[in-house]
Amino acid sequence: MRLNEILEAAKERFKGKAHMEAQLEIFRLIREQQHSGKKYGLQEGEAAKDFTLNNAEGEPISLFEQLAKGPVVLNFYRGGWCPFCNLQLRAYQDILPEIEELGAQLIALSPQSPEHTLSQKEIEELRFQVLSDTNGQAAELYDVLFELPLRLQEVMTHHLNMDVAEYNRTDRWILPIPSTFIIDRSRTIRSAYVNPDFMQRLEPRELLERLSKL
Repeated sequence: MRLNEILEAAKERFKGKAHMEAQLEIFRLIREQQHSGKKYGLQEGEAAKDFTLNNAEGEPISLFEQLAKGPVVLNFYRGGWCPFCNLQLRAYQDILPEIEELGAQLIALSPQSPEHTLSQKEIEELRFQVLSDTNGQAAELYDVLFELPLRLQEVMTHHLNMDVAEYNRTDRWILPIPSTFIIDRSRTIRSAYVNPDFMQRLEPRELLERLSKL
């Protein structure tokens, strides 16, 4: 089954269980971002931006140092609390051997706190680098960072029992728009998938097809 078919089923489960006010605000934000006229994310052909963030074990990881070894699939996700993100990470874990056969590596990052990153990597048994972008440093560099509006903060707290700022150990309600960038060894973005609808993601097979063209 394709990843987005699995995500569509998760979306239907969400619609069947989540409080209606929470649903209305979440889908409103998606529509607002989709129709804002803003082009989110760095574009194909642009130069990648370097950053250094800690991985789940607390080790600093530099993007440009990793690019010296080969292409990087850079995946921004919302956090381990997001079921849609977890489904994507599992699907990408399944194709990790094929990513590596193409000489590339997968790096995923979210604004969640380091302890949540470590916990997620252990629970999901992820075999790729998972970084903590706690203050949204990298997401901002790649133009995918946004702050959740106050109305959504309130419904997430009251109806979904989710405090993003507390989970991320920051004082800001920040998230990245889920995005997948493929960056080659020359530090050029060769593929960019950025979608404000967090219930849709780049298909694993399409990711491999794009990566194979480097």
